[in-house]
Amino acid sequence: MFLVNDFASVYSWLLLSEPPAVAGGLASVTSTVTTAKKKNYSVRVGVDTGGTFTDFVYQAGGDLLIFKVGSTPDDPSRAISDGLRRVADETGIALSLIEVVHGTTVGTNALLQRRGARTALVTTAGFEDVIEIGRQARPELYNLNAVKPPPLVPGELRFGVNARVTAAREILDPLRDSEVEELVEKLLRANCESIAVSLLFSFVYPQHERKIAKALAKLGVPLSISSQILPEYREYERTSTVTVNAYLQPLMGRYLRRLTRTAAIESKRSSKKIGNSKLKTQNSVLRVMQSSGGSISAKAAANEPVRTILSGPAGGVVGAMRAARAAGLANIITFDMGGTSTDVALCDREGMRLTNESIIAGVPVDRARRRRRLTSRRPRIGGSLSWPGVLWPLAAANSYGCARRARSFSGRGFAEW
Repeated sequence: MFLVNDFASVYSWLLLSEPPAVAGGLASVTSTVTTAKKKNYSVRVGVDTGGTFTDFVYQAGGDLLIFKVGSTPDDPSRAISDGLRRVADETGIALSLIEVVHGTTVGTNALLQRRGARTALVTTAGFEDVIEIGRQARPELYNLNAVKPPPLVPGELRFGVNARVTAAREILDPLRDSEVEELVEKLLRANCESIAVSLLFSFVYPQHERKIAKALAKLGVPLSISSQILPEYREYERTSTVTVNAYLQPLMGRYLRRLTRTAAIESKRSSKKIGNSKLKTQNSVLRVMQSSGGSISAKAAANEPVRTILSGPAGGVVGAMRAARAAGLANIITFDMGGTSTDVALCDREGMRLTNESIIAGVPVDRARRRRRLTSRRPRIGGSLSWPGVLWPLAAANSYGCARRARSFSGRGFAEW
């Protein structure tokens, strides 16, 4: 077993040599190195936000330096800004020449603790309850009293539209303008903070979702569209994933905008202090670790926070693998204990295991086949550890017990399975 401390997680974001020999998104961990070289960044900083401490690792002049600052749970960006100012002071380099790669558990903890936005779901009429029905597999096979976690969207915030399309792109029921206008009025009265849209077979015919999104743009709330977030079949997993994205979007958006804005302000101040006019037009680069082990821009993370819900655990696995290979270890189990949760992953001589689907806090989250994630297991608060790298079983068919949903199966294209 390989115990992962916080600095091992952050160190993974400072890899300056070749990427780990694994498939998928891990190779993009080093993509920020190319960015740094092109823009002549002098310092690269890895930042990991935790519940108690925020950890910093930075490499300057060939030296690897580490330190901690106290976290600020009310606004995690304040602790990060304090740490970045310290890096700038200690190195004598303007913040505009600092590249930041950030691993965050803001979205993860919000999902675990159910602190996300008041979210509405728009779906095909008859499929409003798909996120509650789910699959036929029980959370605990031999526990007859097992209770599923409540859905992220309550029943009164689920809205169906009479627009049906088959898998062959045949339009059974067109989306009428009058129904779209009625939907806008309903959502306006619902006082929701974010909206998820997931229509049946949207991955082959996204036009209906785009029409709804265009009409809902006037509401001024974040929108998550399934044909953009996860354009793949299986309506339950796609609907769950886009709902998670909408649930986290306001929180992660505010957080990353504050952090980006603060970094830009500090960059201008430090540039003026140094007196180099060329630095005044350049801001430091902020990238966010994603669940695949790679990194994405802050803007992409704000729009698709579902890609970052395993940001922290992924960094721990990448860092542990790096340290294990340096120590000559081929097969390891990583164990990363934090204040909110504990993350476990199984890694063998072939590298880190990747998957397209996972369950976070009882909620299925899938990623498109081109964006695989690490199979780190995250037990729920107060629960026991699950064996790492093993996916929860998913049944091959949906459970169609809801009468409302059953009405939609009279020759209307059926479901996606």
